[in-house]
Amino acid sequence: MLALTAQSPWAEQPGDEGRADDAAAVSNPALDSVLFYEILLGEISSRTGDPGAGYAYILAAARRSADDQLYQRAVDIALQSRSGEYALTAAKAWKEAIPQSREANRYMLQILVALNRIGETADLLRQELAQSSERASLLAALPEIYGRASDKALAARVVQRALVDELANPATAPAAWVALGRLRLASGNKNGALDAARKAQDLDGESADVVRLALELMEENTPEAEPIVTRGLARQPLAALRAAYARVLLGLQRYSDADLQLQAITGENPKFVEAWLMLATVQFLEQRLPLAEASLQRFMELLPESTDAQMRRNGLTQAYLLHAQIAEKKKDFAAAEAWLGRIDNADQVFAAQSRRASLLARQGKLAQARALLRNLPGTSDTDKRMKLLAEVQLLREQRLYDDAYKVQVELVALAPGEAELVYDQAMLAEKAGKIDTMEQLLRQVIARQPKYHHAYNALGYSLADRGLRLNEAKRLIMKALEFAPGDPFIMDSLGWVEFRLGNRADAKQHLEAAYKVRPDVEIAAHLGEVLWSLGDKEGASKVWEEGQRTGPDNETLQETLKRLGVGL
Repeated sequence: MLALTAQSPWAEQPGDEGRADDAAAVSNPALDSVLFYEILLGEISSRTGDPGAGYAYILAAARRSADDQLYQRAVDIALQSRSGEYALTAAKAWKEAIPQSREANRYMLQILVALNRIGETADLLRQELAQSSERASLLAALPEIYGRASDKALAARVVQRALVDELANPATAPAAWVALGRLRLASGNKNGALDAARKAQDLDGESADVVRLALELMEENTPEAEPIVTRGLARQPLAALRAAYARVLLGLQRYSDADLQLQAITGENPKFVEAWLMLATVQFLEQRLPLAEASLQRFMELLPESTDAQMRRNGLTQAYLLHAQIAEKKKDFAAAEAWLGRIDNADQVFAAQSRRASLLARQGKLAQARALLRNLPGTSDTDKRMKLLAEVQLLREQRLYDDAYKVQVELVALAPGEAELVYDQAMLAEKAGKIDTMEQLLRQVIARQPKYHHAYNALGYSLADRGLRLNEAKRLIMKALEFAPGDPFIMDSLGWVEFRLGNRADAKQHLEAAYKVRPDVEIAAHLGEVLWSLGDKEGASKVWEEGQRTGPDNETLQETLKRLGVGL
């Protein structure tokens, strides 16, 4: 309870508590002897291991004197002893005694949120907004204030009721809609968040906060939010917003679109250092290695001018790692090792050693690579987990799926109840040819966590890909879509099962929608095959070529091209 309050946007600054104690004892020169005695006994009790008695004495003194600081002290004693209900009792008494006390109102609001009594907070929030001289800051803080609510949909509804006046006021409505949008998004209501973002932009077309909300929606597979981003950037083409947009596009594997944004930044703001690192990353992913090296060089030239110490340290490490990956692609393993040797950032040692293991494996020294990872320092469960994860990834890269599966079994043993680890075990079982084991593991995940949509999708896709129980496969994929509507990988699965069922027009529609959201190489492989089957060989070749640029070694794409006898 105390931790929840201490982390709130209204938490006291370090050292305030002691000053409040002293002030409570001396703030009212008219204190009678009984009152002084109650305060003294309260402080002695609370500091000598009896906070319950201390709370009772201080609360009695507060009621006797109607003193703000004494009420606050009673609440703080209860919070420090993690007694939420007692803290609420004191805060209620405080608010009843001094109804216009802003501190009493704040404490009541925070405590009710921490106790998940969200429905009782609307009037308190309304009063806080009315009394605030920094209304914009308070509105921006609302998603954080209500962030710990267990029922986030209720939190969004309660806040909307409290914001009636702000939503009707042109001066505050844009910020209020953005806050409401973030609360709706946190509750999983993407359509409601999208509606809030649109309303905010209609009222303030230059709001950077609206663009940031729309970017969060894009990250949550809501492509309808992108026009909000592009309109906002047209009105307010800030380099930082463009960079944020580029990061989202990069995460969505839309490398050419990310490249356009980064080229705009580096053209208009050539000293915007972060953009050069992102541009190098995009160019590397698109296999444009000489351009990636040039962008990295420019990044490293500009980096010493950055005022951000963390960027200077972490950015340089990322640049060295990327240089090493470029050298590795060129099979210049000595150069790659030299770049890795320049990394002295303790936080990135593990990443550097993982790349070293990859270099060893690519040179045929797999046993040494695995030993390197196994012998990395650290004996805690977290350390063991990181080392095993790195080894699984190494074996995946070498396509040694049976060995990777065995290591994943070790990983699952560390946390057998963790759905994601069991899911990964199932995916490796499939790659290793253990189809029955894969299905058994996925059904185990579904039984334990019925809302884990990845398991429904993986099982449905696996059945569809093997042409088995297609109606059941479609039901599983549709179930996954219920939990994650708009997810491009589930849309890809739906397109693929429709194709297997012979519904090629529906398959094309679903796959094109998935590819638009995320032009992933495996989606490209499926979409290309559907287009090819419909006679659109030019369209299929174009999609496959795009996929090959970003994933030239992808197994699904290579198998598709080989099976259809297509040479690109």
